[in-house]
Amino acid sequence: MLFDTHTHLDSYKFDEDREAVIARARAAGVELMVNIGFDRETIPTTMELAEKYDFIYAAVGWHPVESIHMKPEDLDWIEELCKHKKVVAIGEIGLDYHWDTSPKDVQHRVFREQIRLARKIGKPIVIHNRDAHEDIIRILKEERAEEVGGVMHCFSGSWETAKICLDMNFYISFGGPLTYKNARVPKEVLERVPMDRLLIETDSPYLTPHPYRGKRNESAYVSLVAEAAAEIKGKTVDEIAQITTENGKKCFGIV
Repeated sequence: MLFDTHTHLDSYKFDEDREAVIARARAAGVELMVNIGFDRETIPTTMELAEKYDFIYAAVGWHPVESIHMKPEDLDWIEELCKHKKVVAIGEIGLDYHWDTSPKDVQHRVFREQIRLARKIGKPIVIHNRDAHEDIIRILKEERAEEVGGVMHCFSGSWETAKICLDMNFYISFGGPLTYKNARVPKEVLERVPMDRLLIETDSPYLTPHPYRGKRNESAYVSLVAEAAAEIKGKTVDEIAQITTENGKKCFGIV
């Protein structure tokens, strides 16, 4: 039993074979998925998937790259959608200093607004962090994000950063980069993350694991992340699958 805790099955890259991709994931043992709606276009398509498939849940939020386009009514929309029984988190939210599309001050404001909303309604948050470790930690602390916790999605930081996130009630999630030969830091961090705070994901169609790197990622490949985690942790793949699935269900409040 595998849980892909972060995927984008509504991406246009799956338009030709989405049902086949979902079927392959199920055949590979993926029993649960959280699809991420992160802007005005992907939130509705994420909700459609969550309503169509009983094993697909939704996270809705505003991606930092798109934060320049977020309007006040969009925050109200996210709050309303969070009443839906299949919406399990607000995300992905955070900071992205790689793509120069939204000014930092706008990113900070939108990030803070969504953390405050999550605290108001009691939903965990899914964090996107690219080249912004220090500001992410500072804002999470200032906004008391530990009250809701959530997921550090596709974690790429140091153990020191991971430890701070763990202390703030966050799970640490690993994806395809864990399988790369030169990915020393994620492997070292995973080795030290407690088993009860570990999650796995694909972020499909992005960040494809070895040996399919360079091709389109899909949720079935979360099994490859589980294999890499099992080797690092000295566990069986079944043990990793069971533990990360239970962790995901606990994080997202899935019964």
